Amino acid sequence: MSQLKAEACDPQLPEVKLLSRPRFADARGWFMELSRDSQLQELLGLPADLHFVQSNLSLSKTGVLRGLHFQHPHAQGKLVQALSGEIIDAAVDIRVGSPSFGRSAVVTLSAENGAALWIPPGFAHGFYVKKGPTLVVYQCTDYYHPECGRTLRWSDPALHQPFGIISEPILSSADQQAPSLQELAEQGLLPQYA
Repeated sequence: MSQLKAEACDPQLPEVKLLSRPRFADARGWFMELSRDSQLQELLGLPADLHFVQSNLSLSKTGVLRGLHFQHPHAQGKLVQALSGEIIDAAVDIRVGSPSFGRSAVVTLSAENGAALWIPPGFAHGFYVKKGPTLVVYQCTDYYHPECGRTLRWSDPALHQPFGIISEPILSSADQQAPSLQELAEQGLLPQYA
């Protein structure tokens, strides 16, 4: 029986991990275990007191870009997976003082590959829908706190195009008006590297 595997997406961002989960297929289709806290804690190097407390589901059509989103304070770690369609998923290190500040880890998540991305607390997250409609599930390590919700401009030149070159994505009004990484830092709205 194959096992859940986790590997760093980018050697300069070892905290962000791509998870490969085994699928068990037969003539009826397939089965996959989505999460088991004890196994995830070990593979991801999570403290024993860090648990997934909230699950979210989004539906998006082709061309939608969601993000880059984060909470500060009340940072959330997120385990993200596309249940249908295909997305370009990005995690950006926004921890002031981090040696990888502003660096992105970018992967393709799809229903076909069944992979999931672990985005630790202190990172902004977003995705672009390549093939929709997509259902994306997020398991979060802290509850949503609307007063702490923040958005980072997806097209900030300091981020070096984490989604590649995209013309006219479909954005929410909040994502259209999002500040740059420098503006967020100047306003004291970013987490500190510990």
